[in-house]
Amino acid sequence: MPFTPVTAVVESAEHLSPNFLRVVFTGSELARVGSDAPAYDQRIKLIFPGPSGRLPQVADPANFYPSWLELPDDERGHMRTYSIRWWELAPGSTRLAVDFVLHLVPGETGPAATWAAAAQPGDEVLLIAPLRDEEPMGGIEFRPGAATDIVLVGDETAAPAIARILEDLRVAGSDVTGTAYIEVPEAADALPIDGPAGVEVRYFIRGEREFGAQLCEAVLGDADAELVVDTTPELVWETPVFSGSGEEIGEEAAEIPRYYWIAGESGLVTGLRRSLTRDKAVARSQVAFMGYWKRGVAMRA
Repeated sequence: MPFTPVTAVVESAEHLSPNFLRVVFTGSELARVGSDAPAYDQRIKLIFPGPSGRLPQVADPANFYPSWLELPDDERGHMRTYSIRWWELAPGSTRLAVDFVLHLVPGETGPAATWAAAAQPGDEVLLIAPLRDEEPMGGIEFRPGAATDIVLVGDETAAPAIARILEDLRVAGSDVTGTAYIEVPEAADALPIDGPAGVEVRYFIRGEREFGAQLCEAVLGDADAELVVDTTPELVWETPVFSGSGEEIGEEAAEIPRYYWIAGESGLVTGLRRSLTRDKAVARSQVAFMGYWKRGVAMRA
């Protein structure tokens, strides 16, 4: 699996709403990146400059990750995981967009949001993404199989991936039906998504309500549904083909042609996972649960 960083240069940084900022990357090295296959929820890595303001320099780029880990903290920079909002591929060039959520509340601001909020054309990051003409690097969890009905659920951190999934399905001419439930902080954060005609996009405005409460009510169909408080620092990551908890994966057959894709804050995702698989008897083979982040826990990558 290729794991080679390339230098990506900021072409533009645009505020889309109070809490979303789109950064478009380009650059000569970025021409090596790209795939004609649908991106869906393709994960990529971005490495931001550390305290020195310089990008990390590793001794062995071919063995990047171990070499990067060996760097001193002040030289390593900060690695974070994002999804591709869109990319444009042309012979000899690639433009790639990432939508950042600007969590700029004192005490909750991470290095990625801080960097993005100040990003200017010409700024550089290291980017790890699928390379052209190389084996897939993995990182796509949206695999509905033969399901004809989909349910996509996420907070603002999952909104870009949900948008990309739906837009790729539309481009492919998919006749899938379903619903996308997205919770965002403010009404202006409910950005348009050009998805398939058969999939309804429902935004929920958090405002002063408890984080994730409206998503739980909508997905579980229960106005009295309560969030499960998960105090463990680990991120939940359970898909039909992988178990982050070591859970045995069997050949469970689905009784209904519905596929669930749920991502965002790990405590919210964990609560929905328990309710759907335990109380609603949703088949494990028909669901993917991904904890993208954890409230009160600083993510490393």
